[in-house]
Amino acid sequence: MPADPYWNTNVARHPDILRAVPAGCSDALDVGCGDGLLARKLAARAKRVTGIDRSPEMIARAREQAGGPEFVEGDFLGTDLPAEGYDFICSVATIHHMAFEPALVRMRELLRPGGTLVVVGLAREASAADWAWWAAATPVVRITKALRRAGGPDGMPATAPAMSYAQVKDTARRILPGVRYRRHVLRRYSLTWAKP
Repeated sequence: MPADPYWNTNVARHPDILRAVPAGCSDALDVGCGDGLLARKLAARAKRVTGIDRSPEMIARAREQAGGPEFVEGDFLGTDLPAEGYDFICSVATIHHMAFEPALVRMRELLRPGGTLVVVGLAREASAADWAWWAAATPVVRITKALRRAGGPDGMPATAPAMSYAQVKDTARRILPGVRYRRHVLRRYSLTWAKP
């Protein structure tokens, strides 16, 4: 695949997401696929890839550049998708646009036994430790964005996260027993879970 058309703190997580795709993956789902950049990358690792996004503008862009994946315009929580239909599900900077717990439960239900789920998200600073992390990371984030000329497709929906990092971690551990939670320097967290 050619070099990424743009880089930002979401695209920075793509290599880790792609490494998590299980060998022999038949069906992958990208929740909140935006313009389809990650879904197109997934097409090199899975037989079938579906991207879903509720933004008509983003889905139109994704379809223009398709390159293999199927793109569905719709609300992830309400769109008809096959139960236990996917070996791999990912979501990048999208889950804070939805009700967190129902979204995680739905992802869990759509995943086949033995499948892998990776969620990369944003959360809000709420504790002294959060703010200390924020203060330490801010120069790194700013320098990295400047050096990499951070950008992305115009029109991407944006909203501030409602949940704190601690709330995300506690809720994820309750819904996805054994989930691996990591906090990343570029103001993202990740959840990685294998369905038993």
